[in-house]
Amino acid sequence: MRTTTPLRRALITVTATAAVALTATGTAVAVPVSGTAAAPHATAGLHPVVELASERLATADLVAAAKWGTDSPIDDPAREQQVLDNVAAQAQQLGADPDEIRVIFRDQIEANKTVQRGLFQRWTDHPDQAPTTKPDLSVVRQEINRITSALVQSLADTSEDRGTFACRPELALAAFQVRYENHLDGLHTRALVRALPSVCRD
Repeated sequence: MRTTTPLRRALITVTATAAVALTATGTAVAVPVSGTAAAPHATAGLHPVVELASERLATADLVAAAKWGTDSPIDDPAREQQVLDNVAAQAQQLGADPDEIRVIFRDQIEANKTVQRGLFQRWTDHPDQAPTTKPDLSVVRQEINRITSALVQSLADTSEDRGTFACRPELALAAFQVRYENHLDGLHTRALVRALPSVCRD
């Protein structure tokens, strides 16, 4: 889904600001995959949505490590369709719009693949940084499912907020806070921006 101009500008500003504050270490910096790390002063509004999106992105590092050096492709249409069907069903149970949740999670999936592709390229260019152990992908997917369910719930809980004029600036602020709190590197910051375009309604 194409980012609307106002949101794109706000998110680009967040990315640019984040890039200035980041150091080029060449290593992935991801948030923990269990629990959230929101600061006490920033837990309201859309912050939980962005935090969960970032937490979900952190699992991309593990997925990439599990797939690295194997025949498993980054693009997995069957798995992606399963995720979209599951989130739509959960949204319906929660009284949220299944189609809207599908669109939002298409962005989550593409953002996750952005991290995977970025890490694959990094490891190709710098083999010494490539993972030496492979996580169990089935275990990682259990964690992804947990975060996904929490994100669907958060999106349902913020449905009214996501339809207001204030959604875009609040989303941009939450993205900046999450990037700062979790010390996201450039790759994960770009992926977070990719994950958020469809959170606010036009």
